Amino acid sequence: MEAQIREKLEELRGMLQADGGDLEVISIEGKVVTLALRGACGCCPHAQMTLKEGIERILRETVDPEIVVERA
Repeated sequence: MEAQIREKLEELRGMLQADGGDLEVISIEGKVVTLALRGACGCCPHAQMTLKEGIERILRETVDPEIVVERA
């Protein structure tokens, strides 16, 4: 499952990079994914929403419905 998560995150990085941001995978422990947002996304007031309503939702829909994304 970790390989699937990393593959999907690489796809999502492109969208963040298009807006001047990026993401860094801090850890993947079971179904808990810890990410750090970088660049424009790191200081964006909507960063938590990006993680939960964007990245977490997509990972749940495409990889496993029990995945939890946390911000580092």
